[in-house]
Amino acid sequence: MAFLRRGGGRSALAEGGPARAAVVAALDHITYELIPLKNVHDQSAHLPAGATVSVTASPAKGLEATVALAATLEGRGFRAIPHLSARMVRDRAHLAELLARLADLGIDRAFVVGGDADEPGDYRDALSLLRAMADLGSGPRHIGVGCYPQGHPSIPDDVLLAALHAKAPFAEYMATQLCFDARAIGAYITARRAEGVTLGVKVGVPGVAEIPKLLSISARIGVKDSGRFLSKNARFVGELLTSGGIYRPTGLLEKLAPVLADPVADVIGLHLYTFNQVESTESWRREYRARLVPTGVVAPS
Repeated sequence: MAFLRRGGGRSALAEGGPARAAVVAALDHITYELIPLKNVHDQSAHLPAGATVSVTASPAKGLEATVALAATLEGRGFRAIPHLSARMVRDRAHLAELLARLADLGIDRAFVVGGDADEPGDYRDALSLLRAMADLGSGPRHIGVGCYPQGHPSIPDDVLLAALHAKAPFAEYMATQLCFDARAIGAYITARRAEGVTLGVKVGVPGVAEIPKLLSISARIGVKDSGRFLSKNARFVGELLTSGGIYRPTGLLEKLAPVLADPVADVIGLHLYTFNQVESTESWRREYRARLVPTGVVAPS
């Protein structure tokens, strides 16, 4: 099983067929990630009606801010997916309180991550929180977990892999980390399928972003070393520099087309890291989709 082959990418889309149809389908099945910052309400006005929205959690804002924003979005007709960061949950009572709040709001979805809090409570990683949620028996039914095609800066690959296999029975899908390397994503999914991991995949891709905005948001949401992020993604920085300082994910999606089109990969959509730049990112999505499906042409199913 090899998702990325010669002839993929731009040429495959130009020819139409399954590759183009898969990219269009991915553009129609997006989870928009939002950060609970001051501009989030203004930017959320640019989301398409009924959009699925993933709400992040950071030590600087706390889980209560995540749940509050999820509640607001849900009330406005969106499908909110709050992030539950294990290291930000104090104890069993705090977890029960959070789950009860989500149940009261009618939110039956969550994305469970380990998180970056320096001083964790009773749960040090996503797996321990998932087990605690299962033990309580009152958690959301639709749960996503993270996965790492390019590894983690502080967790060895074998530990990440073992954790994914252990988390899989508790989850419905996995979303890949922010990644700019189509080959890494394809190889990662190929390896996981060979190992028997059957979770659906949301492929994590960046939205429209500028370097200053990316660095600013990274600092504000508690990323300790935003420079580390950039150094691990030199190709991303190069693309920004050659595109006037603005990144658009068009090229990445074209390279990902064979992955999106392969039924074995089971890509169920995109997880779009918007950096709260929803207006520019959604404008890009609509324009790109219109190029793939011109006016008067029925979108492939």
